[in-house]
Amino acid sequence: MLGLLFAILYALVFWGPGTKGLGYEERLHPRLGLDLIGGTQATYVASLANGQAPSRESMEESRKIIDQRVNALGVTEAEVVVEGNRNIVVSVAGEANDQLKTVGQAAQMRFRKVLKVTGDAAAVAVNPPTATPSAAPSGAAPKPSTSAKAPKAPAVTGSAVPSASTGGQGGGERAPAPSASASAPAAAPSAPAPSASAPAPVAPDIQQQRAAIAKKVGAAAWSAAEKLTDPVDLSTNPAAGLPYKPFSTLSGEEVNALTPEMQFNVPTISCDQLNKRTAGAIDDEKSKVVACQSGAKMLLDVAKVVGTDIDTASPQLDQQTGQWVVSLDFTSTGQPKWTELTREAFQPAANDPCLSAAQAMSTGATHCLVAVVLDKEVISAPEIQAVLSSQSQITGSFTAVTARELADKIKYGALPVTFEPSTTQTVSATLGIAQLQAGLIAAAIGMGLVAIYAFFYYRLLGSVIFLSLLLSGLLTFGALVVLGRTTGFTLTLAGIAGFIVSLGVAADSFVIYFERLKDEIHEGRSARSAVPRAWARARRTIISANTITIMAAVVLYIVSIGAVKGFAFALGLSTILDLIVVFLFRHPIMTMFANTKAFLSPRVSGLGRALKRAPTEKEA
Repeated sequence: MLGLLFAILYALVFWGPGTKGLGYEERLHPRLGLDLIGGTQATYVASLANGQAPSRESMEESRKIIDQRVNALGVTEAEVVVEGNRNIVVSVAGEANDQLKTVGQAAQMRFRKVLKVTGDAAAVAVNPPTATPSAAPSGAAPKPSTSAKAPKAPAVTGSAVPSASTGGQGGGERAPAPSASASAPAAAPSAPAPSASAPAPVAPDIQQQRAAIAKKVGAAAWSAAEKLTDPVDLSTNPAAGLPYKPFSTLSGEEVNALTPEMQFNVPTISCDQLNKRTAGAIDDEKSKVVACQSGAKMLLDVAKVVGTDIDTASPQLDQQTGQWVVSLDFTSTGQPKWTELTREAFQPAANDPCLSAAQAMSTGATHCLVAVVLDKEVISAPEIQAVLSSQSQITGSFTAVTARELADKIKYGALPVTFEPSTTQTVSATLGIAQLQAGLIAAAIGMGLVAIYAFFYYRLLGSVIFLSLLLSGLLTFGALVVLGRTTGFTLTLAGIAGFIVSLGVAADSFVIYFERLKDEIHEGRSARSAVPRAWARARRTIISANTITIMAAVVLYIVSIGAVKGFAFALGLSTILDLIVVFLFRHPIMTMFANTKAFLSPRVSGLGRALKRAPTEKEA
């Protein structure tokens, strides 16, 4: 059994995940921590609309969320600290990676009903084909396209019930890719123009920006854009977008000053421009907004559920379908909000344009979509097919990786403060390879002294100690390599200390076993019969002692952070592996030795005095 375990472990070391493109020597390298090989350091600066510094509580909450994001895939030994009153510094071992590129981007999470959908036709609107179809009648108002359909993406569904056996229902996401013809998908029936109802007050600075934009694009383009109530139809006349060409020159900040309806309807305002808006540009819960997903512009309703309403999100493997899903749980205050939002999407009013938007995304849609918006990005837009009053699921063509990515975005996306990346730099090792080598030498010396003492005091039994420690070391090393490549576990000096401490725990189990063996022989039993009795009595003590160590390591891992967490993980891992060696190697080899002549020799076995004092042989 132990041999099979070794075969599986080292097969993963040499040919498992993450080994592609690596030489055989490189495959034996564990992932080292920031204190040993250096890494990448990124600084994120908090930005608030009023220019004031965020509160200390908001910064600490942000630090915790960013730390969770960086460590979402395992024990990475990342350092996340608050610096000053508005900076968060993240340090990760190794070269710059995707985690640091995205860790501070998301500001706030909002759940918004999708009101309308149109394709990103800016490129064709600005540069239409030279051979244009017949133009629309002079003076005719642009009409929404009814012939083109947005390309489909894999469906995403939601579950209304937590139990898989009850057969949950849900919704599907159809994320359209950019259309080759750049034609807009089927639009909803005309919604009332913004002027039909009392408009929201406009701040003086926004009014000034709009006046400057109107002057920049020209009176004709501005007037035409103000009259739009639906996206311009480019499917029959691509040249219809030319009057709005000046809008393609606007910056992200200028686009942000426009009304949501204008951002959505003007065909020359692209998703690229919308994505260049400042972080937090569409955070206002009480305003309609425009966001993009996979080449589609979406007009979104006010946010009725926010990120702080989410309790947790996790990737799960559906036992019925064998597919990966993302499970959502809401807080006690968030669940009623989510239920009401799904009710509104599942049972829309007859004149609600959201149904047409869902049909534009999917020909089979019968209910409305709800977009999950993280900062400026729509990360998911599932169709709601039930009133979700309990745990919900988002399902679709997920892999284990993509399901975890979506779950992490939802779970860790609600930063209370908006952050902008400031600087990214390479930092040198705080301790270095020399210290690593010194630590390993110290561990080797310690193990050597244990082996010398074991051979001196226990003789033949000392070989059992030495071989057990050697096997534990090989198991630990293999586990380090595999965990480093699959879960992000990094080895630091604190972790090395945890492994060294585990040597003492392993040595204690030897002493317990061998001294119990001597006691059995002192009681008059032969060495051969004393072995199974000693094992039966020592086993409970060994298990209890190691269980206490593992429990202490688990508690320390849960309540600690940083290097201490790495120490606790290493101690717990090595203790578990020691227990495996105890049961799969130490007891079997002792049973084998008990049947040899050398074991019965007082001089060779290490049981000399005990064997000499045994007056009689008492078989068990």
